[in-house]
Amino acid sequence: MIQRFETKPRMSRAVIHNHTVYLCGQVAKDASADISEQTRTTLEKIDDLLESVGSDKTKLLSVTIYVKTMADFQAMNAVWDAWVPEGLAPARACVEAAMARPELLVEMSVIAAVPQD
Repeated sequence: MIQRFETKPRMSRAVIHNHTVYLCGQVAKDASADISEQTRTTLEKIDDLLESVGSDKTKLLSVTIYVKTMADFQAMNAVWDAWVPEGLAPARACVEAAMARPELLVEMSVIAAVPQD
């Protein structure tokens, strides 16, 4: 069974299949903020979305991080490292990418496990 959450014409915010949740790309709440704040609020959105589907950051499987410029890599990682539970880091990739809106500095795509009921 496939479950879709907050589906709109272009995408769903989350999709669950076989006890795995796939989140659409998450971006900052305030795109005018610096990379540290954009990263922090992006991670808050991920926390909230995972919780809404019965998962959490301890169940992360894979995260792809897109940064507008690798010059922000270290500052983004400082926030990321403080957020990821020790010993539970997911598989991860980070790439420099053009963003959908020029003010966005970071976007994250997440895959996590969803415990069985």
